[in-house]
Amino acid sequence: MRSDRVNYSGFNFPGFNGLSALITGGSGFIGSHLSEALLDAGYRVTTIDNLSTGRQGNINHLIDRPGFQFVIDSITNEIVMDRLVSECDVIFHMAAAVGVQLIVSDPVRVIETNVLGTHAVLKAANRYRRKVLIASTSEIYGKNTQVPFSEEDDRLLGPTTKSRWSYSSSKAVDEFLGLAYHHQMELPVIIFRLFNTVGPKQSGQYGMVVPRFAQQALDREPLTVYGDGTQTRCFCDVRDTIRAIVGLSECPEAVGQVFNIGATDEISILDLARQVIQTVEQVNGPSPVPQNEAESVRFVPYHEAYETDFEDMLRRVPDITKIRQFIGWEPRLSLDQTLRDIVTELMEAAAPKD
Repeated sequence: MRSDRVNYSGFNFPGFNGLSALITGGSGFIGSHLSEALLDAGYRVTTIDNLSTGRQGNINHLIDRPGFQFVIDSITNEIVMDRLVSECDVIFHMAAAVGVQLIVSDPVRVIETNVLGTHAVLKAANRYRRKVLIASTSEIYGKNTQVPFSEEDDRLLGPTTKSRWSYSSSKAVDEFLGLAYHHQMELPVIIFRLFNTVGPKQSGQYGMVVPRFAQQALDREPLTVYGDGTQTRCFCDVRDTIRAIVGLSECPEAVGQVFNIGATDEISILDLARQVIQTVEQVNGPSPVPQNEAESVRFVPYHEAYETDFEDMLRRVPDITKIRQFIGWEPRLSLDQTLRDIVTELMEAAAPKD
């Protein structure tokens, strides 16, 4: 019998028994992990999600837990948000339109969801003076090639005629709004920029590379690599990411600050594909895909995958000095362990149910 529960009790969250947290986008990949972690730390947790990209299946195992509440609605519903914010102590704003595929195919939704949603959350938070943690992204840094990226580095973006950069711009507006509310209204705001968070429960539906690779390998299909595969990323396990987010929420000195959250070990997308294939072979048995790399990996030009003249970031590496100084955080889980967990979960999900 498959269990969706991840035990966060050993992650050393201080927790504050009786505190109430509101998580927007709480049925999404990261939001659902955060919901579970906060419940384990002694918080009462309310999540709100319109299920546009999140999945109720991510939190079904939490529904009957004491102190958990799930609300299906939009964060732009002012009446609902007013009530939920009035009843919480801290807000984790995770709701956003994410994924390269969605960014390119539906830029209006991306911009409206991110900017209008964040503004709605900040207005409600300011009304009741609630602390807000805003999830941002490594996309903020754009085409900057001077890695590792530190929080004060310049941003370099492509032209507005390329929808690729609409997500980065919308999240930058989110950050400007959050920092403006902090400086002008003295609202306690913390911003964190996530770098390629991966782990169990993540969907490949919107272009997320690791679950997409893992599912293709399990299905004995060639792994689809966009571009030439030389672009590099740093993949951080969601359980490490959750430790960072919760740690920042419980650090008074973090208010008004921006933090990178991510692993620092680079891997090319082509090497990632190779490692996923090896992991599937180790977990699921030998030769799930052809041994010849020319047959096991299929290269797809960016213009076929997304749009003409699509621009990508060649490297994306965080400088995590700041968060280490504030809360002593560093990633603990290796990419190898994360890939094993992802593959195992996908296999269990596909297994016949009793």
